[in-house]
Amino acid sequence: MTLDERQLSALIGEIYDAALNQPEWVDVLAKIAHFVGGSAACLFAGSAGANAIHVYGTDPRYRQLYLDHYKDLDPATSRRLSADVDEPFAAEDVIPYHEFLATRFYREWAQPQQLVDFLACVLDGSMTSPAMIRVFRHERDGLVDEPARERMRLIAPHVRRSVIAGRLSDRMTAETATYIDVLDRFTAGMFLVDAGARIVHANSAGRAVLTAGEVLRSVDGRVVAGNKETDKDLRNIFANAGTGDDVSINGVAVSLTTRTGEHYVAHALPLTLDRRRRGGARKDFPVAALFVRKAAMEVPSPPEIIAKTYRLTRAELRVLLALVELGNVPQVARGLGLAASTVRTHIENLYKKTGAGRHADLVKLVVGFCNPLVS
Repeated sequence: MTLDERQLSALIGEIYDAALNQPEWVDVLAKIAHFVGGSAACLFAGSAGANAIHVYGTDPRYRQLYLDHYKDLDPATSRRLSADVDEPFAAEDVIPYHEFLATRFYREWAQPQQLVDFLACVLDGSMTSPAMIRVFRHERDGLVDEPARERMRLIAPHVRRSVIAGRLSDRMTAETATYIDVLDRFTAGMFLVDAGARIVHANSAGRAVLTAGEVLRSVDGRVVAGNKETDKDLRNIFANAGTGDDVSINGVAVSLTTRTGEHYVAHALPLTLDRRRRGGARKDFPVAALFVRKAAMEVPSPPEIIAKTYRLTRAELRVLLALVELGNVPQVARGLGLAASTVRTHIENLYKKTGAGRHADLVKLVVGFCNPLVS
């Protein structure tokens, strides 16, 4: 390998590294400027509603002046929509050089910085996600020559692919953060587990369940149930989900009990993949989602929604919620301090307004309005 070949190989590797670590672009641009034969460089990789600009070697004051006043006067801006992707162009390719020297862009922005030329490459010419890399030539570098163009041609395709990869990475990171935020708002504990019961992800409620250690705990990164038989059942469920065998698409429910006798329900839901995709997945790929919640009736939040939906009075709503929590007419009457006959009258009104025919129907109605999210 010649020195240039080794330099190029190392530079290409760093260009792709910058896709996953955006701050590295400044150092990479310094090396690109040196490789191409310039004193400064910038990478513009915008997208709809956002701009990403990485700059090396220019005065910060002039960078801001460019954005505020000279961006639209820049000859490269007009060239962006017509230039071929990955094909370098210099000032003289856009406008005769003597005319370039007479432009406000050159006289007021480039000349004060002793910049005499530029070599640019369009990476994405679309209106929604424009991208361009540019190397500036200082007076000591001279005007753009053919060796500089050849060097830019060598690296431009790699910069373009790195920009695309960076956009995909940013999008996936943003989507992942959104999903995690949503999952953290669920009141039920949620775990994504692989075929070996390893916890790939747990939401806030799930981490709280593990911290309490009453029904589930984490041992060496695996979810473990306190009861040996239940733990065995869960492990079998996860293993079968990994192979696609013997797990209903609707999931499997498992009962969990604390030492003090409190009851929880764990619902294991397989994350279905066709066999071809599953066969190529990593061993730590999640194969099931495990939802854990206490076996207790949750109060709907806010309960006024039920009242508004069925046009219930405040007294009728109080009786409805008390029925769900306390059970029967005598208990509701004692709990609310009402006569049993008054409670029965409210229940009759509830049946008429909601269309329910029995106590169990009223309970189902309330369950349907329960909020699964942390309020």
